[in-house]
Amino acid sequence: MKPIDSLRRSAPGVIVAYLLNMLMAYVAFMICRVVYVALNWTAFHEGLFQNSWSDLLAGSLLFDTSALLYLNALYLLLMLLPIHLKEHARYHRVVRIVYLVFNGIGIIANLADAVYFPFTGRRTTATVFSEFSNEGNLGDIVGTEILHSWYLVLLFVVLIWAMYKLYVLPCREEDEAKPIRLRNYYPTLTAALLVMVGLTVAGMRGGFTTAVRPITISNANQYVSRPADAAIVLNTPFSIIRTLGKKTFVDPGYFASQEELDAIFTPEHYPADTTAFVPRNVVVIIVESLGREYIGALNDLGQCGDDYQGYTPFIDQICRHAFTTDWSFSNGRKSIDAMPSILSGIPMFVEPFFLTSASLNEVGGLARCLGGKGYETAFFHGAQNGSMGFQAFSRATGFDSYYGRTEYDADPAFGGEDDFDGTWAIWDEPFLQFYGKKMSEMREPFMTTVFTASSHHPFAIPEQYRDTFPEEGIAMHKCIRYLDHSLRRFFERVSTEPWYERTLFVIAGDHTNLTDQAFYQTDLGYFGSPFILFDPTGTLVAPQRRHAIAQQIDVMPTVLSALHYDEPYVAFGCDLLTTPDNLTWAINYAGGIYQYVEDGYLLQFDGEQPRALYDILGDWYQTHDLKDDPAAQTILEARLKRTKAIIQSYMQRMVNDSLIIRR
Repeated sequence: MKPIDSLRRSAPGVIVAYLLNMLMAYVAFMICRVVYVALNWTAFHEGLFQNSWSDLLAGSLLFDTSALLYLNALYLLLMLLPIHLKEHARYHRVVRIVYLVFNGIGIIANLADAVYFPFTGRRTTATVFSEFSNEGNLGDIVGTEILHSWYLVLLFVVLIWAMYKLYVLPCREEDEAKPIRLRNYYPTLTAALLVMVGLTVAGMRGGFTTAVRPITISNANQYVSRPADAAIVLNTPFSIIRTLGKKTFVDPGYFASQEELDAIFTPEHYPADTTAFVPRNVVVIIVESLGREYIGALNDLGQCGDDYQGYTPFIDQICRHAFTTDWSFSNGRKSIDAMPSILSGIPMFVEPFFLTSASLNEVGGLARCLGGKGYETAFFHGAQNGSMGFQAFSRATGFDSYYGRTEYDADPAFGGEDDFDGTWAIWDEPFLQFYGKKMSEMREPFMTTVFTASSHHPFAIPEQYRDTFPEEGIAMHKCIRYLDHSLRRFFERVSTEPWYERTLFVIAGDHTNLTDQAFYQTDLGYFGSPFILFDPTGTLVAPQRRHAIAQQIDVMPTVLSALHYDEPYVAFGCDLLTTPDNLTWAINYAGGIYQYVEDGYLLQFDGEQPRALYDILGDWYQTHDLKDDPAAQTILEARLKRTKAIIQSYMQRMVNDSLIIRR
């Protein structure tokens, strides 16, 4: 006879059954973690061997405990409630369904996030519900992904079936004739419930003492050596639960006085010269998933080997006649991070800006600044109107018009729905042609932005180009070649227009994507994204390659500087045309860690303590931490002070609604 059989329909039997079933949920979560790491092996394989396995296990158990206790709070109550009338087979079969439903939700979240990780570089948080709230074709997208990831669906079915079969029932039909010893039942189960409630609260919080703050996703960094590896120890249900309804922006109070803070950093920009404003057209092309890795011309420092050619022959050609830098980075890892960064100079800290309450603040940007100078402004995105919240953000930042899939379909000069890629948007080539046509109909000067879409999961290209751009390397490469072809065709069209030579072009990636180069798989490399400023005449911006750092939030101040914009504005980046190379910098945020890079050094900061300092010119792969090196303390302190000032200024302005300069 099995031990549990002799305990059926008794208080100890209920307790043992609860504990064994919870242990089974732990095993299921650990299996999901193994699958998560395996499917993203490129991102995690180094971290698995650089980190202590005991730390990884300890962290995993800590966060799994918290998540499982949240998910199984109702299950705990239903199992341990000291009412003897519930000890019947029918009741416990219903309780088993509750157990399978809630733990099944957790398993689905973990497995689905394994597929989503390559696009975000982190565990999914509660903002995912806002991020996709405007996607009318979400059902089609999910359905397509289920087909592509059938093996995960199969694994889910197997796990749920196994948990159903192995579930320990404290009472079956054949046990109902057994009497319940009420004298032992009530005190035992009451004591167990009280103890388990206390342990559950402690487990949810991550500790037993009142001095312990409830753990959050940032606590994962104490178990790993790289921010990117935090996703190994975290689980997706925990990441979602712990970010639901959380206040995103809080002034950290690093500096007591505003004067001291502003002396170190301020995002306020004031005109520095007396040259008259030059009303050039401005065209900002935000390219989906265009990592710096894919561009051969921007990898000539040996990042990808001496013979690396890349996948963008046309963009390479543009780079030879444009303003570029040796280093350039995105400020976020999602498309919704890129718009505020590129168009309004607002980086992503903690959560995507326009998924937070701060998005209701009054926000400036290129469209608002140039609109005030009489520019006609328009935003273009070939997806369903309203997708990703782009239409709302473009309106909030001053764009006059929005052109999406609806407007494209209405133009008889193009193919309408025949040009839809079946998942996200109109294919890049026809939509960029539409973009060029519409600009030729606009009044000068104009400022426009287009956000491309084709270089994205599920990594498809139009049927007619399957032989032209065949599969090579990783799935993204053929998409990047198609994108490059689409940009070539766009520039062929607009270069014949009279407004072409009166236009300043910006080409920037929104974030990185799949990678097969080691340098771009580091904490910093994951943010490697191009910033290309192209002036066809070379009169406002001379073609040059600077030994400097660029980031997305530099686009706005650099473009306005090129035009000699003569009004004050707020943008967190710097003007690359006037800032000395050694004072250029970049900042980004991932997994609870701020990364600040300046003059060859990368600082990683968790908001309270520095986590690492690297000499990235001599240590590209960030293997030698200088944080505790006495010779590097001056460098560390200077960068730490600057990072804190940027964070505090950002948080203050979000909280106080001061993202524009009011007069």
